[in-house]
Amino acid sequence: MNISIQIATEEHTQFAETISVMIEDAARKRGTGISKRPPEYIRRKMMEGKAIIALEQNNVAGFCYIETWGHNKYIANSGLIVNEDYRKHGLATKIKKAAFKLSRKKYPDAKLFGITTSLAVMKINSDLGYRPVTFSELTTDDEFWKGCQSCPNFDILTRNNRSNCLCTAMLLDPNPKASQKSKSKPRMNVREHIKKYERWLRLKQHSFLRKYTQKKVLAS
Repeated sequence: MNISIQIATEEHTQFAETISVMIEDAARKRGTGISKRPPEYIRRKMMEGKAIIALEQNNVAGFCYIETWGHNKYIANSGLIVNEDYRKHGLATKIKKAAFKLSRKKYPDAKLFGITTSLAVMKINSDLGYRPVTFSELTTDDEFWKGCQSCPNFDILTRNNRSNCLCTAMLLDPNPKASQKSKSKPRMNVREHIKKYERWLRLKQHSFLRKYTQKKVLAS
């Protein structure tokens, strides 16, 4: 399997529709997560040099892109997707690392963050130095949160005033003072506590969905 992982450019815009369908299809099967990224949005990321694409000849194996918020103070590596035919080969980790490297190069002083329901993504982020945080530590940029509107759990997010949801928030702060402060506390590593996190994620999702269902019943 000869897969090339590279920064996407104008020549890769031909794959935008395929990638858009891949992202939406994966979210639909998972039953959660942000489900729509239109082809024109993906093309723009490629043209801006803010995307990573993995290709085997003319087949899209995977993709990820960079989003900036709060006047480039916050960076998110979003839309991570791996074609079903190329899974189980560690490709997601390689794509994520490439996006991380590109993010650090383009925005060395920015805080990198992400929200996800995927334990696999949490593992990768943890290995890169991210730590679980509360939503209050993330960007307050309304444009970022608007991106959650296509997620089936958006109503849960709004009911909690954007303070919590089924997603887990993770953050990497390159600020030396912040890094020093975090070193003074034992940093929870997802990979080291995988069973605990799996149990915690299940309990969190069950709790939120139960409360959400109860509120809908009371409102009806």
